[in-house]
Amino acid sequence: MGTSRGVETALPLLDKPAADKPVNQADKPNRRAIREGFQPVFLDTVNFLLSDVRGALGPYLVVFLVTQQHWSVASVGFVTTIGGLLGLGAQLPIGMAIDAMRAKRAIVVGGIAVLAAGATLIFAAPLFWPVLIANTLMAVVGDVFAPAIAAITLGLYTRETLARRTGRNAAFDHAGNVMTAMLAAWVGYAFSQRAVFLLVPAFSFLAAAATLAIPGDSIDHARARGADPMPGNNASGEVPRTAFKPTGWMGLLKIRPLVVFASCALLFQFANASLLPLVGQKLAVANPDWATALTSACIIAAQAVMMPISMVVGRVADSLGRKPLFLIAFAVLPVRALLYTFSDNTAWLLGVQLLDGVGWGIFSALMPLVVADITRGTGRYNMAMGGVVTMQGIGGSLSGLAAGLIVDHLGYSPAFLSLGLVAAIAGAVYLLLMPETLSRRTVSNAA
Repeated sequence: MGTSRGVETALPLLDKPAADKPVNQADKPNRRAIREGFQPVFLDTVNFLLSDVRGALGPYLVVFLVTQQHWSVASVGFVTTIGGLLGLGAQLPIGMAIDAMRAKRAIVVGGIAVLAAGATLIFAAPLFWPVLIANTLMAVVGDVFAPAIAAITLGLYTRETLARRTGRNAAFDHAGNVMTAMLAAWVGYAFSQRAVFLLVPAFSFLAAAATLAIPGDSIDHARARGADPMPGNNASGEVPRTAFKPTGWMGLLKIRPLVVFASCALLFQFANASLLPLVGQKLAVANPDWATALTSACIIAAQAVMMPISMVVGRVADSLGRKPLFLIAFAVLPVRALLYTFSDNTAWLLGVQLLDGVGWGIFSALMPLVVADITRGTGRYNMAMGGVVTMQGIGGSLSGLAAGLIVDHLGYSPAFLSLGLVAAIAGAVYLLLMPETLSRRTVSNAA
Protein backbone atom coordinates (compact mmCIF):
# COMPACT_ATOMS: atom_id res chain seq x y z
CA MET A 1 0.00 0.00 0.00
CA GLY A 2 3.03 2.33 -0.04
CA THR A 3 2.65 3.23 3.61
CA SER A 4 6.24 3.72 4.68
CA ARG A 5 7.27 5.62 1.56
CA GLY A 6 4.31 8.00 1.84
CA VAL A 7 4.96 8.80 5.49
CA GLU A 8 8.62 9.41 4.87
CA THR A 9 7.69 11.74 2.02
CA ALA A 10 5.20 13.73 4.07
CA LEU A 11 7.03 14.47 7.28
CA PRO A 12 10.36 15.85 6.04
CA LEU A 13 8.49 18.42 3.99
CA LEU A 14 7.53 20.17 7.20
CA ASP A 15 11.14 21.38 7.35
CA LYS A 16 11.47 22.34 3.67
CA PRO A 17 10.53 25.60 1.94
CA ALA A 18 6.89 25.72 0.94
CA ALA A 19 7.73 26.92 -2.57
CA ASP A 20 10.48 28.29 -4.75
CA LYS A 21 8.79 31.70 -4.99
CA PRO A 22 8.43 34.49 -2.43
CA VAL A 23 5.79 33.77 0.18
CA ASN A 24 4.04 37.13 0.20
CA GLN A 25 2.26 37.23 -3.16
CA ALA A 26 -1.11 38.31 -4.35
CA ASP A 27 -3.99 35.85 -4.32
CA LYS A 28 -3.23 34.43 -7.77
CA PRO A 29 -4.33 31.04 -9.20
CA ASN A 30 -1.85 28.68 -10.80
CA ARG A 31 -1.13 28.87 -14.51
CA ARG A 32 -3.40 25.99 -15.41
CA ALA A 33 -6.40 27.66 -13.76
CA ILE A 34 -5.68 30.95 -15.52
CA ARG A 35 -5.30 29.17 -18.85
CA GLU A 36 -8.68 27.46 -18.49
CA GLY A 37 -10.49 30.71 -17.70
CA PHE A 38 -10.90 30.40 -13.94
CA GLN A 39 -11.58 33.65 -12.10
CA PRO A 40 -11.17 34.02 -8.29
CA VAL A 41 -14.67 35.48 -8.08
CA PHE A 42 -16.06 32.04 -8.93
CA LEU A 43 -14.56 30.53 -5.78
CA ASP A 44 -15.54 33.60 -3.75
CA THR A 45 -19.16 33.11 -4.81
CA VAL A 46 -19.13 29.40 -4.00
CA ASN A 47 -17.87 30.07 -0.49
CA PHE A 48 -20.34 32.91 0.02
CA LEU A 49 -23.38 30.95 -1.14
CA LEU A 50 -22.37 27.56 0.19
CA SER A 51 -22.25 28.95 3.71
CA ASP A 52 -25.93 29.83 3.30
CA VAL A 53 -26.80 26.28 2.32
CA ARG A 54 -24.59 24.57 4.87
CA GLY A 55 -25.00 26.79 7.90
CA ALA A 56 -28.58 28.00 7.83
CA LEU A 57 -30.10 25.17 9.83
CA GLY A 58 -28.04 24.39 12.92
CA PRO A 59 -28.94 26.99 15.56
CA TYR A 60 -32.37 27.65 14.06
CA LEU A 61 -33.33 23.99 14.16
CA VAL A 62 -32.54 23.76 17.86
CA VAL A 63 -34.39 26.96 18.72
CA PHE A 64 -37.37 26.06 16.51
CA LEU A 65 -37.80 22.60 18.03
CA VAL A 66 -37.46 23.86 21.62
CA THR A 67 -39.58 27.02 21.42
CA GLN A 68 -42.15 26.20 18.73
CA GLN A 69 -42.46 22.41 18.77
CA HIS A 70 -41.87 22.20 22.55
CA TRP A 71 -39.22 19.50 22.42
CA SER A 72 -37.00 19.04 25.46
CA VAL A 73 -33.37 20.08 25.14
CA ALA A 74 -32.32 16.46 25.68
CA SER A 75 -34.61 15.28 22.86
CA VAL A 76 -33.13 17.81 20.48
CA GLY A 77 -29.65 16.75 21.57
CA PHE A 78 -30.56 13.12 20.93
CA VAL A 79 -31.73 13.84 17.37
CA THR A 80 -28.66 15.90 16.53
CA THR A 81 -26.35 13.32 18.10
CA ILE A 82 -27.90 10.36 16.27
CA GLY A 83 -27.83 12.20 12.98
CA GLY A 84 -24.26 13.28 13.50
CA LEU A 85 -22.95 9.88 14.52
CA LEU A 86 -24.69 8.09 11.64
CA GLY A 87 -23.21 10.58 9.22
CA LEU A 88 -19.68 10.30 10.54
CA GLY A 89 -19.04 6.87 9.07
CA ALA A 90 -19.32 8.29 5.57
CA GLN A 91 -16.67 10.98 5.98
CA LEU A 92 -13.50 8.94 5.43
CA PRO A 93 -14.91 7.14 2.36
CA ILE A 94 -16.01 10.52 1.03
CA GLY A 95 -12.48 11.87 1.53
CA MET A 96 -11.03 8.89 -0.33
CA ALA A 97 -13.54 9.46 -3.14
CA ILE A 98 -12.59 13.14 -3.41
CA ASP A 99 -8.93 12.10 -3.69
CA ALA A 100 -9.70 9.56 -6.41
CA MET A 101 -12.40 11.38 -8.39
CA ARG A 102 -11.98 14.24 -10.82
CA ALA A 103 -15.67 15.20 -10.54
CA LYS A 104 -15.19 17.30 -7.42
CA ARG A 105 -17.75 19.85 -8.54
CA ALA A 106 -20.36 17.09 -8.90
CA ILE A 107 -19.73 15.98 -5.30
CA VAL A 108 -20.45 19.51 -4.08
CA VAL A 109 -23.58 19.89 -6.21
CA GLY A 110 -24.91 16.49 -5.09
CA GLY A 111 -24.43 17.41 -1.46
CA ILE A 112 -26.25 20.69 -1.99
CA ALA A 113 -29.24 18.84 -3.46
CA VAL A 114 -29.47 16.56 -0.41
CA LEU A 115 -29.35 19.53 1.97
CA ALA A 116 -32.15 21.23 0.06
CA ALA A 117 -34.31 18.11 0.25
CA GLY A 118 -33.65 17.70 3.98
CA ALA A 119 -34.54 21.30 4.80
CA THR A 120 -37.75 21.01 2.78
CA LEU A 121 -38.71 17.87 4.71
CA ILE A 122 -38.19 19.60 8.06
CA PHE A 123 -40.37 22.49 6.90
CA ALA A 124 -43.12 20.19 5.67
CA ALA A 125 -43.17 17.75 8.61
CA PRO A 126 -41.38 18.94 11.79
CA LEU A 127 -42.10 15.68 13.63
CA PHE A 128 -39.64 13.32 15.31
CA TRP A 129 -39.04 10.78 12.54
CA PRO A 130 -39.01 13.20 9.59
CA VAL A 131 -36.65 15.50 11.46
CA LEU A 132 -34.41 12.58 12.44
CA ILE A 133 -34.29 11.30 8.85
CA ALA A 134 -33.69 14.74 7.36
CA ASN A 135 -31.04 15.65 9.91
CA THR A 136 -29.25 12.35 9.31
CA LEU A 137 -29.20 12.87 5.54
CA MET A 138 -27.86 16.36 5.99
CA ALA A 139 -25.25 15.13 8.45
CA VAL A 140 -23.93 12.66 5.87
CA VAL A 141 -23.35 15.35 3.27
CA GLY A 142 -22.99 18.48 5.41
CA ASP A 143 -19.33 17.93 6.17
CA VAL A 144 -18.48 17.00 2.58
CA PHE A 145 -18.13 20.62 1.63
CA ALA A 146 -15.11 21.48 3.79
CA PRO A 147 -12.77 18.85 2.24
CA ALA A 148 -14.28 19.26 -1.24
CA ILE A 149 -13.91 23.04 -1.35
CA ALA A 150 -10.45 22.76 0.22
CA ALA A 151 -9.48 20.25 -2.47
CA ILE A 152 -10.75 22.48 -5.27
CA THR A 153 -8.82 25.39 -3.76
CA LEU A 154 -5.62 23.33 -3.50
CA GLY A 155 -6.08 22.33 -7.14
CA LEU A 156 -6.48 25.95 -8.24
CA TYR A 157 -3.73 27.63 -6.19
CA THR A 158 -0.04 27.01 -5.59
CA ARG A 159 1.45 26.65 -2.12
CA GLU A 160 2.87 30.15 -1.95
CA THR A 161 -0.59 31.71 -2.38
CA LEU A 162 -2.58 29.05 -0.50
CA ALA A 163 -2.57 30.75 2.92
CA ARG A 164 -4.10 33.95 1.60
CA ARG A 165 -6.63 32.00 -0.46
CA THR A 166 -7.81 29.87 2.47
CA GLY A 167 -8.18 33.02 4.56
CA ARG A 168 -10.22 34.58 1.76
CA ASN A 169 -12.35 31.42 1.49
CA ALA A 170 -13.15 31.63 5.17
CA ALA A 171 -13.91 35.36 4.98
CA PHE A 172 -16.45 34.89 2.18
CA ASP A 173 -17.93 31.93 4.03
CA HIS A 174 -18.49 34.10 7.10
CA ALA A 175 -19.88 36.94 4.98
CA GLY A 176 -22.43 34.51 3.58
CA ASN A 177 -23.37 33.46 7.10
CA VAL A 178 -24.02 37.09 8.00
CA MET A 179 -26.37 37.47 5.05
CA THR A 180 -28.12 34.22 5.96
CA ALA A 181 -28.60 35.30 9.55
CA MET A 182 -30.02 38.65 8.49
CA LEU A 183 -32.42 37.03 6.05
CA ALA A 184 -33.41 34.39 8.61
CA ALA A 185 -34.14 37.10 11.17
CA TRP A 186 -36.37 38.92 8.71
CA VAL A 187 -38.14 35.74 7.53
CA GLY A 188 -38.64 34.52 11.11
CA TYR A 189 -40.09 37.86 12.18
CA ALA A 190 -42.18 38.57 9.05
CA PHE A 191 -43.48 35.02 8.55
CA SER A 192 -42.50 32.30 11.04
CA GLN A 193 -39.51 30.39 12.42
CA ARG A 194 -40.62 27.45 10.31
CA ALA A 195 -40.30 29.45 7.09
CA VAL A 196 -36.58 29.93 7.73
CA PHE A 197 -35.91 26.42 6.44
CA LEU A 198 -37.13 27.40 2.96
CA LEU A 199 -34.05 29.61 2.60
CA VAL A 200 -31.94 26.47 2.09
CA PRO A 201 -33.54 25.23 -1.16
CA ALA A 202 -33.67 28.83 -2.39
CA PHE A 203 -29.92 29.24 -1.97
CA SER A 204 -29.14 25.70 -3.11
CA PHE A 205 -29.84 26.54 -6.74
CA LEU A 206 -27.56 29.57 -6.63
CA ALA A 207 -24.77 27.66 -4.85
CA ALA A 208 -24.92 24.84 -7.40
CA ALA A 209 -24.73 27.31 -10.29
CA ALA A 210 -21.71 29.04 -8.72
CA THR A 211 -19.94 25.70 -8.29
CA LEU A 212 -20.49 24.73 -11.91
CA ALA A 213 -19.12 28.13 -13.02
CA ILE A 214 -15.63 26.91 -12.04
CA PRO A 215 -14.18 25.27 -15.18
CA GLY A 216 -13.58 21.59 -14.45
CA ASP A 217 -10.30 21.54 -16.39
CA SER A 218 -8.91 24.44 -14.33
CA ILE A 219 -8.44 22.15 -11.30
CA ASP A 220 -5.09 20.36 -11.04
CA HIS A 221 -6.42 17.12 -9.59
CA ALA A 222 -2.99 15.76 -8.62
CA ARG A 223 -2.26 18.90 -6.61
CA ALA A 224 -5.80 18.80 -5.21
CA ARG A 225 -5.03 15.51 -3.48
CA GLY A 226 -1.71 16.70 -2.05
CA ALA A 227 0.54 14.98 -4.59
CA ASP A 228 2.83 17.99 -4.88
CA PRO A 229 6.32 17.62 -6.38
CA MET A 230 9.34 18.56 -4.34
CA PRO A 231 9.78 22.37 -4.09
CA GLY A 232 11.68 23.88 -6.99
CA ASN A 233 10.92 21.06 -9.42
CA ASN A 234 8.11 22.77 -11.30
CA ALA A 235 7.94 26.53 -11.69
CA SER A 236 4.68 26.35 -13.64
CA GLY A 237 2.66 25.55 -10.53
CA GLU A 238 1.32 22.31 -12.01
CA VAL A 239 1.98 18.78 -10.79
CA PRO A 240 3.70 16.69 -13.48
CA ARG A 241 1.56 13.85 -14.82
CA THR A 242 3.83 11.05 -13.67
CA ALA A 243 3.04 7.81 -11.90
CA PHE A 244 2.27 8.49 -8.25
CA LYS A 245 1.56 5.99 -5.52
CA PRO A 246 -0.32 7.60 -2.60
CA THR A 247 0.33 6.78 1.02
CA GLY A 248 -1.69 3.84 2.31
CA TRP A 249 -4.57 4.96 4.48
CA MET A 250 -3.08 3.27 7.52
CA GLY A 251 0.04 5.33 6.92
CA LEU A 252 -1.87 8.48 7.83
CA LEU A 253 -2.26 7.14 11.36
CA LYS A 254 1.53 7.06 11.65
CA ILE A 255 1.81 10.80 10.94
CA ARG A 256 1.84 12.02 14.54
CA PRO A 257 1.06 15.71 13.88
CA LEU A 258 -2.07 14.67 11.98
CA VAL A 259 -3.28 12.47 14.83
CA VAL A 260 -2.66 15.22 17.39
CA PHE A 261 -4.36 17.84 15.25
CA ALA A 262 -7.42 15.65 14.67
CA SER A 263 -7.71 15.00 18.41
CA CYS A 264 -7.50 18.71 19.17
CA ALA A 265 -10.15 19.39 16.52
CA LEU A 266 -12.48 16.93 18.29
CA LEU A 267 -11.98 18.63 21.66
CA PHE A 268 -12.33 22.10 20.17
CA GLN A 269 -15.60 21.25 18.48
CA PHE A 270 -16.93 19.46 21.55
CA ALA A 271 -16.38 22.65 23.54
CA ASN A 272 -17.50 25.05 20.82
CA ALA A 273 -20.45 23.39 19.07
CA SER A 274 -23.03 23.78 21.84
CA LEU A 275 -22.17 27.28 23.02
CA LEU A 276 -24.17 29.15 20.38
CA PRO A 277 -27.25 26.85 20.59
CA LEU A 278 -27.25 27.17 24.40
CA VAL A 279 -27.04 30.96 24.22
CA GLY A 280 -29.78 30.94 21.59
CA GLN A 281 -31.99 28.85 23.86
CA LYS A 282 -31.46 31.20 26.81
CA LEU A 283 -32.34 34.20 24.70
CA ALA A 284 -35.34 32.46 23.12
CA VAL A 285 -36.80 31.40 26.47
CA ALA A 286 -36.48 34.94 27.83
CA ASN A 287 -37.70 36.57 24.60
CA PRO A 288 -39.95 34.05 22.77
CA ASP A 289 -41.31 36.62 20.30
CA TRP A 290 -37.78 37.51 19.20
CA ALA A 291 -36.27 34.02 19.21
CA THR A 292 -35.18 33.86 15.58
CA ALA A 293 -34.04 37.49 15.52
CA LEU A 294 -31.88 37.05 18.62
CA THR A 295 -30.39 33.80 17.30
CA SER A 296 -29.53 35.68 14.13
CA ALA A 297 -28.01 38.48 16.19
CA CYS A 298 -25.72 35.95 17.90
CA ILE A 299 -24.60 34.61 14.53
CA ILE A 300 -24.14 38.04 12.98
CA ALA A 301 -22.10 39.25 15.95
CA ALA A 302 -19.64 36.38 15.61
CA GLN A 303 -19.53 36.23 11.82
CA ALA A 304 -18.90 39.96 11.52
CA VAL A 305 -15.73 39.45 13.56
CA MET A 306 -14.75 36.29 11.68
CA MET A 307 -14.54 38.06 8.31
CA PRO A 308 -11.60 40.36 9.12
CA ILE A 309 -10.01 37.76 11.40
CA SER A 310 -9.92 35.22 8.56
CA MET A 311 -8.40 37.70 6.13
CA VAL A 312 -5.73 38.73 8.64
CA VAL A 313 -4.93 35.09 9.46
CA GLY A 314 -4.50 34.33 5.76
CA ARG A 315 -2.03 37.18 5.42
CA VAL A 316 0.12 36.45 8.48
CA ALA A 317 0.01 32.62 8.61
CA ASP A 318 3.17 32.34 6.49
CA SER A 319 5.12 34.85 8.57
CA LEU A 320 4.00 34.09 12.13
CA GLY A 321 3.43 30.38 11.65
CA ARG A 322 0.33 28.29 12.28
CA LYS A 323 0.82 27.29 15.93
CA PRO A 324 0.82 30.74 17.59
CA LEU A 325 -2.41 31.63 15.79
CA PHE A 326 -4.08 28.36 16.75
CA LEU A 327 -3.11 28.85 20.38
CA ILE A 328 -5.02 32.14 20.36
CA ALA A 329 -8.11 30.31 19.12
CA PHE A 330 -7.81 27.70 21.86
CA ALA A 331 -7.24 30.35 24.54
CA VAL A 332 -10.33 32.38 23.62
CA LEU A 333 -12.75 29.45 23.86
CA PRO A 334 -12.65 28.75 27.65
CA VAL A 335 -12.76 32.49 28.37
CA ARG A 336 -15.89 32.81 26.27
CA ALA A 337 -17.58 29.86 28.00
CA LEU A 338 -16.79 31.33 31.43
CA LEU A 339 -18.09 34.80 30.54
CA TYR A 340 -21.47 33.39 29.54
CA THR A 341 -22.08 32.48 33.19
CA PHE A 342 -21.64 36.04 34.47
CA SER A 343 -24.99 37.43 33.34
CA ASP A 344 -28.24 36.58 31.52
CA ASN A 345 -28.51 40.10 30.13
CA THR A 346 -29.20 40.03 26.40
CA ALA A 347 -26.61 42.69 25.57
CA TRP A 348 -23.97 40.87 27.63
CA LEU A 349 -24.60 37.54 25.94
CA LEU A 350 -24.44 39.11 22.50
CA GLY A 351 -21.23 40.91 23.45
CA VAL A 352 -19.55 37.72 24.65
CA GLN A 353 -20.62 36.03 21.43
CA LEU A 354 -18.18 38.31 19.59
CA LEU A 355 -15.36 36.13 20.94
CA ASP A 356 -16.68 33.27 18.83
CA GLY A 357 -15.57 35.31 15.84
CA VAL A 358 -11.97 35.27 17.06
CA GLY A 359 -11.75 31.58 17.93
CA TRP A 360 -13.67 30.06 15.05
CA GLY A 361 -12.38 32.68 12.60
CA ILE A 362 -8.83 31.49 13.23
CA PHE A 363 -9.75 27.80 13.29
CA SER A 364 -11.77 27.79 10.07
CA ALA A 365 -9.12 29.71 8.13
CA LEU A 366 -6.16 27.59 9.27
CA MET A 367 -7.55 24.05 9.39
CA PRO A 368 -7.30 23.35 5.62
CA LEU A 369 -3.85 24.93 5.59
CA VAL A 370 -2.47 22.85 8.48
CA VAL A 371 -3.80 19.61 6.97
CA ALA A 372 -2.20 20.59 3.64
CA ASP A 373 1.12 21.19 5.44
CA ILE A 374 1.05 17.85 7.20
CA THR A 375 -0.06 15.69 4.26
CA ARG A 376 2.00 17.23 1.47
CA GLY A 377 3.42 14.50 -0.72
CA THR A 378 1.09 11.76 0.55
CA GLY A 379 -1.65 12.14 -2.05
CA ARG A 380 -4.19 11.74 0.77
CA TYR A 381 -5.04 15.36 1.52
CA ASN A 382 -8.80 14.95 1.12
CA MET A 383 -8.90 11.71 3.04
CA ALA A 384 -7.02 13.41 5.87
CA MET A 385 -9.42 16.37 5.71
CA GLY A 386 -12.29 13.88 5.89
CA GLY A 387 -10.70 12.32 8.95
CA VAL A 388 -10.30 15.68 10.70
CA VAL A 389 -13.86 16.65 9.80
CA THR A 390 -14.99 13.29 11.17
CA MET A 391 -13.29 14.02 14.47
CA GLN A 392 -14.93 17.44 14.51
CA GLY A 393 -18.27 15.80 13.84
CA ILE A 394 -17.79 13.38 16.71
CA GLY A 395 -17.00 16.27 19.01
CA GLY A 396 -19.97 18.30 17.82
CA SER A 397 -22.41 15.40 18.06
CA LEU A 398 -21.35 14.40 21.55
CA SER A 399 -21.39 18.06 22.56
CA GLY A 400 -25.08 18.42 21.75
CA LEU A 401 -26.05 15.38 23.79
CA ALA A 402 -23.79 16.20 26.75
CA ALA A 403 -24.81 19.85 26.91
CA GLY A 404 -28.49 18.95 26.67
CA LEU A 405 -28.26 16.48 29.56
CA ILE A 406 -26.34 18.94 31.73
CA VAL A 407 -28.84 21.74 31.06
CA ASP A 408 -31.83 19.50 31.81
CA HIS A 409 -30.38 18.29 35.12
CA LEU A 410 -28.12 21.12 36.36
CA GLY A 411 -28.81 24.25 34.34
CA TYR A 412 -27.04 26.45 31.82
CA SER A 413 -24.10 27.70 33.90
CA PRO A 414 -22.75 24.20 34.71
CA ALA A 415 -23.04 23.37 31.02
CA PHE A 416 -21.01 26.43 30.02
CA LEU A 417 -18.36 25.67 32.66
CA SER A 418 -18.08 22.04 31.57
CA LEU A 419 -17.56 23.03 27.95
CA GLY A 420 -15.00 25.63 29.01
CA LEU A 421 -13.02 22.97 30.88
CA VAL A 422 -12.88 20.80 27.77
CA ALA A 423 -11.68 23.81 25.78
CA ALA A 424 -8.86 24.42 28.27
CA ILE A 425 -7.77 20.79 27.99
CA ALA A 426 -7.78 21.08 24.18
CA GLY A 427 -5.51 24.13 24.35
CA ALA A 428 -3.07 22.38 26.65
CA VAL A 429 -2.86 19.36 24.33
CA TYR A 430 -2.20 21.60 21.34
CA LEU A 431 0.47 23.58 23.17
CA LEU A 432 2.37 20.54 24.41
CA LEU A 433 2.02 18.04 21.57
CA MET A 434 1.39 19.86 18.29
CA PRO A 435 4.45 21.00 16.30
CA GLU A 436 4.64 23.99 14.01
CA THR A 437 3.65 22.64 10.57
CA LEU A 438 4.97 25.52 8.47
CA SER A 439 8.47 25.10 7.11
CA ARG A 440 10.99 26.88 9.34
CA ARG A 441 12.76 28.22 6.27
CA THR A 442 9.49 29.61 4.91
CA VAL A 443 8.79 31.38 8.21
CA SER A 444 12.29 32.88 8.10
CA ASN A 445 11.85 34.11 4.50
CA ALA A 446 8.45 35.63 5.28
CA ALA A 447 9.58 37.54 8.37
